[in-house]
Amino acid sequence: MALDSMTLDIVATMVAALLGAMLLHFGRQENTPALRWWGAAYILGAVAIALWTLVGELYGEVVSLVLSSIGLIATAMVWNAARVFHGKSPSGPGLALGATVWIVGGMLIDPSAQALRLTIGAALVVIYATLTAAELWQERRRTLHKRWPALIVPVMHGFVLMLPILLGNVLRDSDGAFAAAWVTIFSIELVLYAVGTVFVIFMLVSERIVSAHKRAATTDPLTGLLNRRGFADACAQMIDREAREQRPVSVLIFDIDHFKSINDSFGHAEGDEVLKLFAKVVVDNLRLTDLSGRIGGEEFAALLPCSIDEAMVAAERVREAFAASGVVCEDKPVDTTVSIGVAGGPACTELDVLLAAADTALYKAKRSGRNRVEASAELPLSLDRYRRQRAAVAMPRVQPEQAVISN
Repeated sequence: MALDSMTLDIVATMVAALLGAMLLHFGRQENTPALRWWGAAYILGAVAIALWTLVGELYGEVVSLVLSSIGLIATAMVWNAARVFHGKSPSGPGLALGATVWIVGGMLIDPSAQALRLTIGAALVVIYATLTAAELWQERRRTLHKRWPALIVPVMHGFVLMLPILLGNVLRDSDGAFAAAWVTIFSIELVLYAVGTVFVIFMLVSERIVSAHKRAATTDPLTGLLNRRGFADACAQMIDREAREQRPVSVLIFDIDHFKSINDSFGHAEGDEVLKLFAKVVVDNLRLTDLSGRIGGEEFAALLPCSIDEAMVAAERVREAFAASGVVCEDKPVDTTVSIGVAGGPACTELDVLLAAADTALYKAKRSGRNRVEASAELPLSLDRYRRQRAAVAMPRVQPEQAVISN
């Protein structure tokens, strides 16, 4: 049974309008500009299909070209929505360029050359689909396996629309049969592409929202460092990784000296500024591979994949930088000193054990006059003992039956 082109256009219009309204609603609800751009693009696409279907051929060639160019503007808006989704500004020239090329090309080409016109229109849509795929593919990082639909959907759309270019010369469309069939194919493909793109959009947006919530749950809002929960989770991953390579790790615990007096003398607002300053000092003086977090009021911690000797050097670097920060509150200099406890051990050592040892060293630094770095007197485990334990675990266990026989 042949499909009526007007029926397909009506279906495409209704689907695009429904999806556009849904995207606009969620865009306002989630306060996501990219969703509003996508929603507006779908609404505009629905309007373009409806106008072209109803009055496209009633008012001459120029009006038909202008109405059909609205669809290209909607396609360009989808690309701009992808740009906005990744924090870029919309491209004004890119928004209008495709429609301009379509109108100018349509006026220069003989109206009877329908196959050539379809080829030009398809090529413009393919360019926008490729740009959209490139934008959506950018944010792949650790979730590469979840990004394939963001590339497959626009690529398949572009491939289908490129068929007039690939097959046009082969079919030699002298009677217009290919162009007529292509209108039906395009209408069906447009509906599938619209639904598939919305699926990709919601997948990307939901992934970003989940990531944002996860960051909020594991990040200290004042300093931007990991909070206690986030620090513990990240440290567990690092300890597991270093254990596989049998490399040592070290923990640093920082406690800002006399922080309560800063709050009492200058107020909590100034105290917060001191906390933010110290967080910046820690980040600036540790390596990118080191983990740092705020685990208490004025207490911070860091996990370093290195020996305790290297950790002592890093701790001293932080202490000196913070002492030289030169903070002034209400025209009065503020003593910015920090006491630091350091503990080290093999990578298999649990974080709580390392923190407890570093905390003991921190209290020693406090009792010894503050503004100093102290190492733990007793390491959780020596590296030799760690290797012996690993070897013991790796040895095959003797079953009770075997023990009886051997006796």
